[in-house]
Amino acid sequence: MHTGTTPDAPAPRAARRRWRAAVRRLGARRWLAAVQLLAAVRPLPRPHRRPAPVRPSRPEQLRALVAVLDEAVAAQTPADEAVAACGEPGPVSRGTARDCGQQSIVVHRLHARLQELGTTDPDLVAAQARAVRLLAYDLWMLRASMNLAFTARPVDRTEAARLRLNGLGRPADDLRRLRDSLRAELRDT
Repeated sequence: MHTGTTPDAPAPRAARRRWRAAVRRLGARRWLAAVQLLAAVRPLPRPHRRPAPVRPSRPEQLRALVAVLDEAVAAQTPADEAVAACGEPGPVSRGTARDCGQQSIVVHRLHARLQELGTTDPDLVAAQARAVRLLAYDLWMLRASMNLAFTARPVDRTEAARLRLNGLGRPADDLRRLRDSLRAELRDT
C-alpha cells in the first residue's frame, strides 16, 4: 500500500491493465478457477452496504397522509367553484379559464404528492389508492369542464352538457369523508 491511498480506492490504470492482461493469458475458465481458489484461501472483501432505510411508523404515515388530504380538501372549494363557473349560462369569462387552469395545477400537484407518499401499512395503502382515484376524478372534472366551456365549435349537445355542470359532485364529498375518517383515526392513536 502506498502512502496516502485507501484500501477502497480504485486501482490505478496500470494495475487494471495488468489484471486484464492476466485474464487474457489465462483464459476465462482458468481465471475463474484462480479467483475461486483465492476466494477459498482469502475471502474477498464485502462491498460496503448501506443499512436499509428505516420505514416510518404507522402513525407517522397516517399523519403524512392526513396532511396531504387536508390540503386536497382545502383545494376542492376553489376547484368546485371553477367547475361551477364553467356551467353558468351565457358566455364564460377568461377569468374562469384562468381559475380552472390554476386549480388544475394545484390538484395535479396534490395528486402527485399523494402518489409519492411512502405508505407501507396495508390499510393506509388502500386509503391512499382511494384518495388518488378521487383526486384523479377532480382533475378529470376540471379538464372536462374546461373542454365543454371553451370548445371551438359549440353545438347544442355540448352546450346542454356544459349547463349541467354544477361542481365536483359526490367524489369530492367522498374524499372529505375519507379525510375525516383518517383524521379521527389519527386522534385515537
